[in-house]
Amino acid sequence: MKDSETVNVLVPVGSLGAGVRADEVRYALRKSVDVIASDAGSTDSGAAYLALGISKNDRRSVKQDLLTLMSAQAERKIPLLVGSCGQSGGDAGLEWTRDIAIEIARELGINPRIAVLHSEQSKDVLKKKNAQGKIRPLAPMGPLTDAVIDSCEHIVAAMGPEPYVEALRAGADIVLGGRTTDTAVLAAVPLMRGVPPGLAWHAGKVAECGGQCTTDPKRSAGVLLHIGKEAFDVESLNESVRCVPESVSAHMLYENSDPFLLVEPGGVLNVTQSRYAQLDHRTVRVSGSEWEPKPYTMKLEGAAANGYQTIMLIGVEDPEVLAHLDEFHDKMLAALHERVSRTLGEEAGDYHISLRIYGWNAVSGCPVPGDTPPPREVGILFVATARTQSMATQIAKACNPWFFHFPLRMGTELPSYGFAFSPADIERGGVFEFKLNHVVEVDDPLELVRIEWVNGVGPVTGR
Repeated sequence: MKDSETVNVLVPVGSLGAGVRADEVRYALRKSVDVIASDAGSTDSGAAYLALGISKNDRRSVKQDLLTLMSAQAERKIPLLVGSCGQSGGDAGLEWTRDIAIEIARELGINPRIAVLHSEQSKDVLKKKNAQGKIRPLAPMGPLTDAVIDSCEHIVAAMGPEPYVEALRAGADIVLGGRTTDTAVLAAVPLMRGVPPGLAWHAGKVAECGGQCTTDPKRSAGVLLHIGKEAFDVESLNESVRCVPESVSAHMLYENSDPFLLVEPGGVLNVTQSRYAQLDHRTVRVSGSEWEPKPYTMKLEGAAANGYQTIMLIGVEDPEVLAHLDEFHDKMLAALHERVSRTLGEEAGDYHISLRIYGWNAVSGCPVPGDTPPPREVGILFVATARTQSMATQIAKACNPWFFHFPLRMGTELPSYGFAFSPADIERGGVFEFKLNHVVEVDDPLELVRIEWVNGVGPVTGR
């Protein structure tokens, strides 16, 4: 890579399906673009998406975004990379995205060479790794057992940039990746072109959420990165929206507990010495970012079912209740447990009831300071969790009378609260949880990755 050369990465949106803006893509294409790269998933929305193999985005939104990006790729003959396809990056979501891409290719009359990177893991392989001492827990988890591995519906390993580089070097026009770290998919081509790793990884971190690193994310879906040997520039794709040092530097804290260090496969990004300068009205230049190589590990994510839930919702305006919400919560919860014990007994099994008071402390779950004035109204969400859907609903039905009429002071006239729906009990379905928060050591970044090759008319080879 020459001293004056830059690698230009178009990051059109923070997550595929969130809304690529065609005018912003056209703006970037009027400049020099070497690669289009975007994330498509996250663990933010919980374990259900990995366990069920579904996306939280609707198919039409994902197809619309992918159509815009595949059209740009075909027009300019530049690679398109998408990471963590289908939300969780498991095989089901990845194949769902692959099929959308094939459908678009047929509609556009193009025949791109598509590499599909599978990072869903074999339980047998992970058991062997674990027996070799190659898997270790991240806080607050403990050592991994075969039983936990077997309990998971699906397990993925978060890839670094190497599988994307491998696919590009093998001639891919489009690379659709399974679970990948958000930054890796953006850093892949810069690293392949010889950009210093500290700058490549930091640029990827800044731009992972697209326009989120600008002063007005609602008006700017994406950004354009210009990454050189000494620094990188980040520019908003909306000509009326700015990037400033504060908005760019602050993104190191997004989904990261340390503002200076970011752990990635194969090393740690250190931005302690990074400097941020306003290059022009809309662009920030970043320099001084460093990369500290470490043994190569991949983060494991595994999701499992954990019972079923039924919910009920009431609204409360009673002034006396509102003035004593914590007391009301504790008394009602005790009464509901007594009601379940009396009506269902041991048949209820291992169940759980929670009351979440929205407008008070439902989000934090923390005690509210004593001098806080009472709210005008609150919503109380009842959640029953049990081993079967039928039992969760039976528990809700048993609790319905007290949930609807429970008085703060016994012996007083029974109140009536406002049920939001009728029937009051709503079957929410299965409950899922993450069972793995571990890393696995690998000798080769491609060791746990399988590459499938397809074209515009469907699969051609796999390895």
